[in-house]
Amino acid sequence: MLTTDIPPNQTIYIRNINEKVKKEELKRSLYALFSQYGRILDVVALKTPKLRGQAWIVFSEVMAASNAVRQMQNFQFYEKPLRIQYAKSKSDCIAKAEAEKKKRVDEGQPAPTASGPRSDTNGGPSAAFRQGKPSAQEAAAEPNNILFIQNLPYETNSMMLELLFKQYPGFREVRMVDAKPGIAFVEFEDDSQSSVAMQDLQGFKINPQNAMVITYAKK
Repeated sequence: MLTTDIPPNQTIYIRNINEKVKKEELKRSLYALFSQYGRILDVVALKTPKLRGQAWIVFSEVMAASNAVRQMQNFQFYEKPLRIQYAKSKSDCIAKAEAEKKKRVDEGQPAPTASGPRSDTNGGPSAAFRQGKPSAQEAAAEPNNILFIQNLPYETNSMMLELLFKQYPGFREVRMVDAKPGIAFVEFEDDSQSSVAMQDLQGFKINPQNAMVITYAKK
């Protein structure tokens, strides 16, 4: 195991990343993929010769980092298996947050929670959101094996969506609509498999601003 000699902490270290992936696309893809385990405070990826193929992800909770290390070990990311362990040193943003917290405690002020309500899912969608009433569009389309994804960030590409959806059994393909950014179709083998993915990823945030809206595609 990669993690035996390093104690669990909020920052994970990832190596064996495909070096051909551009820095900004890499950071967006890592955020989209790993934010399902908890709220992400920072993603660090540098393209200097010594740091190519590596990245660090800082979570707000140790539990989120632990789940990511356990569940994403050897995940095929841009055609290479990820090697993941806890980071050896505390990240800058965690060190600063702890220093600020200590300062507030020393001054007798209550320490704030880590910027907002906690969510163990993705830093956004709550159970109420996931179980809310279906939209008119969702109600209009009968359950089927193709999902219609809306409210995607402009920079979303098919690889980012594939990384998310291929974790679910029965995944077939992602189809983007070049003429209309912000939407996509994801196909599964049958409607029971597409339903599981819809329920799990409804409201998932590919970035902090955009929560995915998922419905069945109209046939």
